[in-house]
Formats: sequence, structure tokens, C-alpha cells
Amino acid sequence: MTAYPDTSFLCAFYLKQSNSPAAAAHAATMKEPLHVTALVAYEFRQSLRFHVWRRAANPREGVAQVDAQAAAAQFEADLTNGVAVLIPCHFADVLDRANDLSHRHTIVGGHRSFDVLHVATALHLGAREFLTFDANQRRLAGVEKLIVRPRWHRADMQLVRGIGLAHEIFPAD
Repeated sequence: MTAYPDTSFLCAFYLKQSNSPAAAAHAATMKEPLHVTALVAYEFRQSLRFHVWRRAANPREGVAQVDAQAAAAQFEADLTNGVAVLIPCHFADVLDRANDLSHRHTIVGGHRSFDVLHVATALHLGAREFLTFDANQRRLAGVEKLIVRPRWHRADMQLVRGIGLAHEIFPAD
């Protein structure tokens, strides 16, 4: 396995977001299927449901249920046809590695639990690349010697509030 994605990459790949072109361009260069674990698949599905809830609470935020359903259906189709593959991992080992990463980096870097878990999973699986659009998670993965992709510059991205995870990737100043 070469690359492991986080949820921001999956959301950009399966939903229409400001960083979707970068996700699609990177995916087009990949020479192997998109490797996902049950953990990132869960968080992606949960994210879709959460953003439908956000849209219901405020029509200017989140995503429409039809768009979330289409993204979920495409993700499931990709798992069925091999564009994405669900790979096993030993969760106790991932938690041990995540605890170590958290101990070494969270107080200084402010890393969230799932961000640490995704980087720990990539390391546990022997990934060389980590796919994310989350700036803080990119820093953590880089410190741990993962090659962070897609190539991305915050200044190049247009903030689109309320679509996918844009509010988390580009916090309001």
C-alpha cells in the first residue's frame, strides 16, 4: 500500500468541494486502489450524515441529503468494483501508536483524536503517503515522515463555507 486517505480527502473526492479538483487529479495519478479501513469508512459515512443534519439546521451549510446519498452510493460502488478497497488493521496496535503520537505531539500541535488515529493507521499499515486537506493533520503526518499529498496550498483554495468539511479545513479567522 502506498497511500492512506483521511476523511477530508474522501469528502473532497466524493462530494463537490473547493478542493475536489485536487483530490480528483491526485486520484487519477494513483497506480493502486484507494485503501481505506473500517475506521476512515465509518468517519466518512458519519461525516455525510452530519453534514445532512447541518443542512437541515441551516440551508446555507452542510450538504443536501441527495448529494450525501450519491456520495455514499459511489463510495460503496467503488468498494464493490475495486476502485477502493477495505483493508484490515489491528485496532489495538493502531490505538497504541495513536497514544504515542498524541503523547508526543498533541499538547504542542493541538491534534484531534480522529486526526491522530488516521495518521497512526497510515503508519501502522506501512503507508508512504498520507492523503489529506486538513492543515493540522498534514503537519502531524509530515513530522512522522509520511509524504503528504495532494500537493496543496491553503492560499490556492477558495473557502466555500458549509460544503463538506470546508469549515474544519479552513477555519474562520
